[in-house]
Amino acid sequence: MPPRKDPDGSVSVPCFYGAELRYKREEAGLTLEQLVEGSYRGVSFLSQIERGERRMPEDLARHVDQKLGTDGFFERRCEDARKARQVGHPSYYADIPEMEKAAATIEDWAPYVVPGLLQTEPYVRELIRAVKPWEPAAAADKTVRARLARARLWQQEERPTYWAILRESLIRNPLLPPAQMADQLEHIAEVMHSTQSVLQILPETTVGHPLMTGGLAKIMTFADAPPVVWVEADFSGEALDFPPLVAAYRKSYDRLRAAALPPEASLAMIEDAARGYRNEAQKRN
Repeated sequence: MPPRKDPDGSVSVPCFYGAELRYKREEAGLTLEQLVEGSYRGVSFLSQIERGERRMPEDLARHVDQKLGTDGFFERRCEDARKARQVGHPSYYADIPEMEKAAATIEDWAPYVVPGLLQTEPYVRELIRAVKPWEPAAAADKTVRARLARARLWQQEERPTYWAILRESLIRNPLLPPAQMADQLEHIAEVMHSTQSVLQILPETTVGHPLMTGGLAKIMTFADAPPVVWVEADFSGEALDFPPLVAAYRKSYDRLRAAALPPEASLAMIEDAARGYRNEAQKRN
């Protein structure tokens, strides 16, 4: 068994919070199972909090304070960790960036928009303008910075294995002007090549397919925690770790993968579309 990797409390407020939680738990001589006993939460959930990957809910913070005799420390500070994690992200999404960085594998299904980990700055800004035209400029800037910061995981020494499935309409119906759309597609191709990641395109001719009735879905697995499925709509999202639901999404994603074009053909389609938009932009100039 590999040595346990202790959380680095200097990385962020949630990581500091989680490192302190582990320190206090081990100081009290309690295992994860013993600390979580009597709460409504699972061992894997508490473990992810200790690693700075999940937000501490107030009910669990109160339970932890009572078990550890920490005089309300974790309940008082769980709001600080939540706010730190939330900067630039909606509250319901606050846990996901840290989970992405800690994941062993990430599989994205993107029927309507380019996955966040692959978006360029112009794409993020145009997406905000289209979906939230009322968003103040300062708030939009925070969202852009937070979205682009997620892509730093591509520079991690131990980055997740990544697989994405996109609908063909994402490249055929451009959200951006030709030059910027070419930049976006070239960026996707560059990330796929440089990280040995996999991308597939689901053809527009494929009308019926698994996961066709929902929005964005992301399956994440971890080296030392159960898998999580993230599902998202316009203004809400939910992390699912109930094993039967995770298994259903796993089965659906695998069937969707089988319905999509092979990776080589999909990447060639991305690169061909990028050249087409680049030529169109040059003709306009």
